[in-house]
Amino acid sequence: MGAAEPVEEREMERRNEEEREENGRKLPEEKRREDLEKGEKVGVLPEQMMERDIKNANNQGDLHVSMLHRLNPTNPLRIILNGGARVATPSPQPSSGGPSGHQHHQHRQSPVPLSVSTPQQPAVINLNSKAYTDKVSLFLFVLHLVLAVGLVCFLVFKGIQGLLYASDSVKRKEKRVLQYFLPQVEVASLLSISLAFAWQKAVRLWPKFMVHFILWCSFAMSLSAGILLVCFQMPATEGVGVCFLVFAIGNGLYACWVSQRIEFCSEVFVKSLEPVCKFPDLNQPTYWMLGAGFLWMSFWILAIIGALNFYFPPLTIIVLLLSLLWTAEVMRNVANITVSRVISLYYLRGMQCNTQFCLQRALTRNLGSASLGSLFVPTIEALRILARGLNLLEGEDEFMFSCAHCCLHVMNSIFRRGNSWAFVQIASYGKDFVQASQDIWKLFEMTDMVQIVDSDITSSICFLTGVCSGCICVIVIASWTFTVHPGFAATISLLSFIVGYLMTRIAMALPHACVSCYYVCYAENPGGRLFDNTIKNRQALLKSNRDVIMTPRMPRRSRT
Repeated sequence: MGAAEPVEEREMERRNEEEREENGRKLPEEKRREDLEKGEKVGVLPEQMMERDIKNANNQGDLHVSMLHRLNPTNPLRIILNGGARVATPSPQPSSGGPSGHQHHQHRQSPVPLSVSTPQQPAVINLNSKAYTDKVSLFLFVLHLVLAVGLVCFLVFKGIQGLLYASDSVKRKEKRVLQYFLPQVEVASLLSISLAFAWQKAVRLWPKFMVHFILWCSFAMSLSAGILLVCFQMPATEGVGVCFLVFAIGNGLYACWVSQRIEFCSEVFVKSLEPVCKFPDLNQPTYWMLGAGFLWMSFWILAIIGALNFYFPPLTIIVLLLSLLWTAEVMRNVANITVSRVISLYYLRGMQCNTQFCLQRALTRNLGSASLGSLFVPTIEALRILARGLNLLEGEDEFMFSCAHCCLHVMNSIFRRGNSWAFVQIASYGKDFVQASQDIWKLFEMTDMVQIVDSDITSSICFLTGVCSGCICVIVIASWTFTVHPGFAATISLLSFIVGYLMTRIAMALPHACVSCYYVCYAENPGGRLFDNTIKNRQALLKSNRDVIMTPRMPRRSRT
């Protein structure tokens, strides 16, 4: 038994050597074929993974494209799709060794890389832009403000100096002004602030009624003020009274002309003022602007007294008046931009912004656009209204009316580059005034809203509200002044009208901004959940020719 065991071991070793020799004598072709089969089996995995990656990428791309189709391409907050390339790379193949432990190099398939178009990272504009808009106009307004404050302080000093150290005639003159001029203007300022809050509150509570009431109340008040001043039977008051009477006639004709637009304007007022109740502090910017306006006007009146004791009093008073008009208009547009940012971000993003933060932005980063718009928008709108009025007239002088058509075309071109709608995107996106005006007008053209916004009477309603307050101040203050010092009646009438008008326009910035945001935000996102079918129904009505708006927008063909 002990001799048989070595024999069996040698026999097993001989068989193992024969098997190793047979494995070593395999043909290279067979080995390559087996390796190729293994490589194909392993290569199936990368191809499947590539197909899966390509399908996922296509699905993601289709999803982004479908989302983009629902967005407006002119909205700068929307995603901008840029083509990118993404190459599908196969995952590394695992290496396998032979049964004998030797390392075998497998033949791997190298598929051609396939490029799949996928969107890059979305480019989103920061809503909290740090850039200052319209820096040149910002510098000019700040420089003007510094010079105006310096001039007012100097003239107040001159007024005090005249009261203390001037001759007796100058002292008597300034004392008379202090006694019969200053109290009336201060009362006019307080009265105008009270009327401003009353008008704004009434418009927010009863918008439908107030649209009709303002149109005809402005006619009645301007007519009454004109008749009162004419009845004073003084040349100066008669001249001012005739101006009020002419305006009253035009106001009455305008009220009759826009009677077909009143219903739609009332509906827009009701709808646009709905978000106001969600922001309890939305009226605080108006309070601050009215308070600052009252203080500035008080010092301004004292400067007027000092101008009487300075060189060229008429020229100095005209300069002070122009400065007051620009400053008050900037105050109004600061309130407009503040409210526009709060309301527009609510419409577009569903955000409830801090009103104080929005006011801070309007007073700093957007102040340049507010000053530029305050300087040009009233002038552009006034000239455009004049050009429209000339084009509504008919006559036989073809040369004159062809010139009127040309003027209207020029004013329309200018209006596209400078309009009050721009304050919405200035507040929302921090754009410059001209760029915002152009972008918003393109939005209106794309959404077929030009005819609707071009015939909107919201600006007219706010303007006539200021006229109402100014005329009420004229009636009260002129009657008081005529009883105590008739010589100041005409001057104080004009000044009280300006004060009443400016204060009320500042207060009416809130409803005006709400209506502007409603139109502009609808143009950016007509399918927003916060918008109803008010504008869509109006568009359908205009397209069906069931409602005709007689407002000239483009030059008409010359008659033959």
